[in-house]
Amino acid sequence: MSETTPLWNLAPIMRLALLGLVLASAPLAWVWLRHRDGDPVRRLRALTLVTLFLTFDLVLFGAFTRLTDSGLGCPDWPGCYGSVSPMGASSQIAQAEQAMPDGPVTTEKAWIEMIHRYLATAVGVLIVVMTATAWALQRRFARGEAALAHSAMPLSPWWPTATLVWVCLQGLFGALTVTMKLYPAIVTAHLLGGLTLLVLLALQAEGYRQRHGQSSAGIFDSAPLPEKWRTALLALAVLSGMQVALGGWVSTNYAVLACTDFPTCHGQWWPRMDFAEGFALRRHLGLNAQGSTLEMDALTAIHYTHRLMAYAVLAAMLAMAWALRLRAHHAAPEVATALRRWAWFLAAVAAWQAATGVSNVVLGWPLLAAVSHTGGAAVLVAGLATLWMRAHSLESRLKP
Repeated sequence: MSETTPLWNLAPIMRLALLGLVLASAPLAWVWLRHRDGDPVRRLRALTLVTLFLTFDLVLFGAFTRLTDSGLGCPDWPGCYGSVSPMGASSQIAQAEQAMPDGPVTTEKAWIEMIHRYLATAVGVLIVVMTATAWALQRRFARGEAALAHSAMPLSPWWPTATLVWVCLQGLFGALTVTMKLYPAIVTAHLLGGLTLLVLLALQAEGYRQRHGQSSAGIFDSAPLPEKWRTALLALAVLSGMQVALGGWVSTNYAVLACTDFPTCHGQWWPRMDFAEGFALRRHLGLNAQGSTLEMDALTAIHYTHRLMAYAVLAAMLAMAWALRLRAHHAAPEVATALRRWAWFLAAVAAWQAATGVSNVVLGWPLLAAVSHTGGAAVLVAGLATLWMRAHSLESRLKP
């Protein structure tokens, strides 16, 4: 990258927005055609579910971008050397690649980075449409239109509005990821922001289902639980969130291979670790707070803390799964079926995360296992958000 290349170049921003609108038109058309004669609330829920699915894909592609070292494939933001695509920046990319063949800027990495930005823009467009639709529907309910007289507005439009604000903040963190050269705290915050976006969308999709009497197949069946269970579920969600944050810190600091053996680390149950350096937030990638190279003891501390926390989270997930199965024995048949499905869900995600996590270590951090591990975390946070909302009625809190 040339020293004169500006980190912020807003010249292509309108063309990127137009491209995002074009990409979003396909899922928007699908939702409209599928529900053109249906209930408008069902249409809004379908749009929310599509946006949730594409956000999950975006989280996975974001992990792929990070794991292929493509985060600086285009060293400016929001375009690529001021162009809307790598094709328009081919000469600058060729110069950078010639100067550093294995460097951060190559044609392949530039395309990976820009595709990630295209997908993010399309998701942003969908959330804008989702927010506008929610407010338009709220006005229709307020006017008391005859077509909507049989129902009520299921969720406040402030929920998609908050989601829109969040996705804008997420875009800002994406920009800072590039302009601050993969600053670990920023990259980790960007990952957590993407997962938080999944949670917001999952809560809204479930809210539309609950308040509008829509059915849902599979593991997302109604499962009422007493207060102490809801508290335990919230504790599991908080514990899982802490583990996801630790996992993001491991990934953004490239500390996955700080320990290459399992279950020990460097052949020891308690290896040498430097927690102060490893968990210093104000430092650049690969450096400690003083600007020197980050030592292996610091990377080991990052890796091993995540591993130890994983044992606690897996135990909590399996304990919750077992408790749900036990409760199913004393529940009505339809509720018992739902509880068993949720139990299997938690057990399956726990097994998936354990398998992919260990594979990352013993197989040398293969790309498939690494992306799959992030995908498992995304499924877990979205699933826990939905389960918590099922178990803890939020109807009164979500009323407009």
